[in-house]
Amino acid sequence: MTDYVSATDVRSARTGAIKLHGPEGFEGMGKAGRLAAEILDALAPHVVPGVTTQELDDIVRRHTADGGGIPATLGYRGYTHSCCTSINHVVCHGIPGSRILRDGDIVNIDVTPIVDGWHGDSSRMYLVGDVSVKARRLVDVTYECMMLGIEQARPGNTMGDVANAIQRHAEKHRYGVVRDFCGHGVGRLFHDAPEVVHAGAAGTGPELRPGMFFTIEPMINIGRTDVKMLDDGWTAVTRDKTLSAQFEHSIGITEQGCEVFTKSPEGLDRPPY
Repeated sequence: MTDYVSATDVRSARTGAIKLHGPEGFEGMGKAGRLAAEILDALAPHVVPGVTTQELDDIVRRHTADGGGIPATLGYRGYTHSCCTSINHVVCHGIPGSRILRDGDIVNIDVTPIVDGWHGDSSRMYLVGDVSVKARRLVDVTYECMMLGIEQARPGNTMGDVANAIQRHAEKHRYGVVRDFCGHGVGRLFHDAPEVVHAGAAGTGPELRPGMFFTIEPMINIGRTDVKMLDDGWTAVTRDKTLSAQFEHSIGITEQGCEVFTKSPEGLDRPPY
């Protein structure tokens, strides 16, 4: 049985129950989510052949500070960067560094600024130079998967409805949905209940109720769903070395549907930018 609790009563406590937020939470997440979207917008002209992922991380750090936020990843469990940069067959949590982006790469950049205690968690795919039709198609379908999941995010539906919409669309295109990582509750905590899986049966899992905040962030592979962790303890890659893509929005369930906190103010939610 799923437990729900008023976020006002527990604030930032990790209780295992699903927090239901009021107007203060929607306002706070709106500000944090907008900054996340603005950071990802600002990156668009810089994700080009020849740039290093560390240079992109530096841009994220500057824009986060300029927007009055701090990067949630900086110092998180020993992580020393302001974003994650996941290139080609990297599924998630790629570490910025000296890697130079090359013509034809696809890269996911994942940011989470904290603004007044609220976490705005979002990621987008970027196309580097002249990208193959196969890679572009994967990126397009992955974005569609996320948006189809968001369409199911409304009161009375379940997490399984979200997951099933994503899984059906991915598998229709013969892609694999990663099971090893999932979305999560978000708010005053970076990661909170509930877990948001991206493959499953409709009508199963927790019921969606107004005030719930969580991310929808499907990771879709051209090949098999299997992933493996690299020795750095962070980077996850496809076992068969095929391409992977991901998009992520933070949302809040409303009385009528849902609010997307991390929508781009410039309309740059998907490439081409």
